[in-house]
Amino acid sequence: MEIGSNDVLIVIDVQNDFCPGGALAVPDGDQVIPVINEIASGFEHVILTQDWHPPGHHSFASVHERSPFESVDASYGPQTLWPDHCVQGTEGAKIHAGLSLTKAELILRKGFRPGIDSYSAFFENDRMTATGLAGYLRERGLTRVFLAGLAYDYCVGFSALDARRLGLPAVIVKDACRAIDLNGSAAQMEAEFSKSGVILVESNSIYGEVAVL
Repeated sequence: MEIGSNDVLIVIDVQNDFCPGGALAVPDGDQVIPVINEIASGFEHVILTQDWHPPGHHSFASVHERSPFESVDASYGPQTLWPDHCVQGTEGAKIHAGLSLTKAELILRKGFRPGIDSYSAFFENDRMTATGLAGYLRERGLTRVFLAGLAYDYCVGFSALDARRLGLPAVIVKDACRAIDLNGSAAQMEAEFSKSGVILVESNSIYGEVAVL
């Protein structure tokens, strides 16, 4: 798959709290780092996203005196409750130091509104409140998105689905992602990919034939 000047690599939430030892560690989350560093060299345009929650965020289980991974009803629908993670200004919220992406043009922070979570890089979880990323891509003439990072079945997946909803081709580099897989969430997300036209590839296919999984 040839990468062009209108393509952008969006690296989702590769932060300390989502890597081993973090507050919401994705299994083997740090293993995406060398893959992302390798593929990023082939892109002219790179964007990072960063989960950036205020203390006491509505998605934190501690706020509701509930256990992590339980669910509550929010005004925008069901909300999975998470351990406190990626709190603004903390070590856990920092982009992992292993990422070597000094060429990144934008760091988009999301999840900073106290009362609503934000999985997608494009919209908050109400599916209506925009982050501004779509407008940025439009202004820059970036028309196809490649996605990598954490977690495959949440923030990466919802970002890819929203890209398709906005009419953008979306390609996920699967071996540059890792999943939480909460109650079968990875398989559920892949079913949505099939319906929405999200393309799955392996990193070694980016510079050759497209390998649709």
